[in-house]
Amino acid sequence: MILRIDKRKIAAFLSVILALATVGVSLYTNVKAESEAEEKPYIKWAEMNVSLKALKDTSQLDIDTYGKLRHISWIDSLSYLACKNGDTWNAYKSTQLDEMVEKLGEIYTVDDLMKDNKYYNHYKDVFSAALSGILGIYEKEAPDGNGGKKLVSGYGFVAYSPIAEGFSYSHYDDFGNSRSYGYRRSHLGNDLMGSIGTPVVAVEGGTVENIGWNQYGGWRLGIRSTDGKRSYYYAHLRKDRPYAEGIEKGVTVKPGQVIGYIGMTGYSTKENVNGMNVPHLHLGMQLIFDESQKEGENQIWLDVYNLVKLLSGNKATVVRDEKTGEYIRKYDINVK
Repeated sequence: MILRIDKRKIAAFLSVILALATVGVSLYTNVKAESEAEEKPYIKWAEMNVSLKALKDTSQLDIDTYGKLRHISWIDSLSYLACKNGDTWNAYKSTQLDEMVEKLGEIYTVDDLMKDNKYYNHYKDVFSAALSGILGIYEKEAPDGNGGKKLVSGYGFVAYSPIAEGFSYSHYDDFGNSRSYGYRRSHLGNDLMGSIGTPVVAVEGGTVENIGWNQYGGWRLGIRSTDGKRSYYYAHLRKDRPYAEGIEKGVTVKPGQVIGYIGMTGYSTKENVNGMNVPHLHLGMQLIFDESQKEGENQIWLDVYNLVKLLSGNKATVVRDEKTGEYIRKYDINVK
């Protein structure tokens, strides 16, 4: 018997085998890439217990040295001090910062000093994520002394107190306190007690990523920082008219822009209900090192009590539109 070989069938068979092998390699490569992406390490826990004095000292050093031969970033200084104090800020003294500057001399950077410290880079990543939008280069409007405006530029605070200038509020550190509505949990923010209708401004510029009703936060607003590292949460806004005109999901806001008004909504499954006992703004700051943290596990919320106290020295001036009753910022700012 003579065995006849059909070359066309063999070629087709080999083509199928090659295609299956290619698909297999492709699937393996994709699964491997996805697995590696899932395993990529990121910071899953952090806190910021920095004292107000340390924030003031390091931010002032940052501003004073900007444009000089050696600019000393407050993020580097705070990371250095955290290593030296074991992140126990009650022991901080200004002399520690003076000693750091003396060690730097004229040639070293803080990175040079701390190159062998295994905790320094961790602290630097955390402080960078938390504070990189607070100081920067700006061009902004300012009063010219004659009732008009002038344009000024410089380097300094480009973030604002969440409460507009001229409006009183009280503030205490209630971060981590127990809450029981809905379920027992920790308070992952800070409450600023004020009057209904007090204008709330954006601490930083960014994009509105969440807006609307939530039974816990009432009328609330989430703004993602421009660099994507921080998400600011403003909650318990005013009943009926919680937001400033034009504030909606997806819009970009500037630092110091009026975004809403203090109220006492929330703690109700029914929308637009004043379920709180006292008017106040709940302000939260969430750090995001990986997008999975935003709504999922390993969420990181910071105690911003001392940061808000620091920013009380930089308040946005607002004016009231007599026709609409809405407040708008008086002096614009552009952050470089």
